[in-house]
Amino acid sequence: HGRYAAMAVAPLTSGRLNPPDICLIYGTPGQMIFFINGLQWSGYRKMSFTSVGESACADSWGKALKTGEPALTIPCYAERRYGGVADDELLMAIPPRFLPKVIEGLAALDRNGLRYPVPPYGIQSDAGAGLAVSYADKDGRAAGRRGAGAPPSEASG
Repeated sequence: HGRYAAMAVAPLTSGRLNPPDICLIYGTPGQMIFFINGLQWSGYRKMSFTSVGESACADSWGKALKTGEPALTIPCYAERRYGGVADDELLMAIPPRFLPKVIEGLAALDRNGLRYPVPPYGIQSDAGAGLAVSYADKDGRAAGRRGAGAPPSEASG
């Protein structure tokens, strides 16, 4: 009744499934956005993810097996109750052919100063200094800094 007759599960590092059809990766939302950004680094494309409200199996590895594309979802009740998935985790199902691209993208993000965990800048800090570095013009000057948070010489001129 379909393409698959059985399912086998093993840690990726064990090498027992070589190659696996799908890799399941659990992580916090902060870890997952970096994972997605690594995937998008080269050959960017918008990614959309689904949730049927229950049955994360269908939204994750079922969808990834059917489409051949990465699938991110919110783990369901059964995964949390019987699988030990933590309350702060998301689930990414991804065909293994995407993993080298993710690793290369994460290395590129790291070279550009984007690393996990993200160090909080602090709500009482002026974000202008950090944003000025990220959004500097071609001469390295802060682009468009005016008003609050800008140095007096820039705010007045």
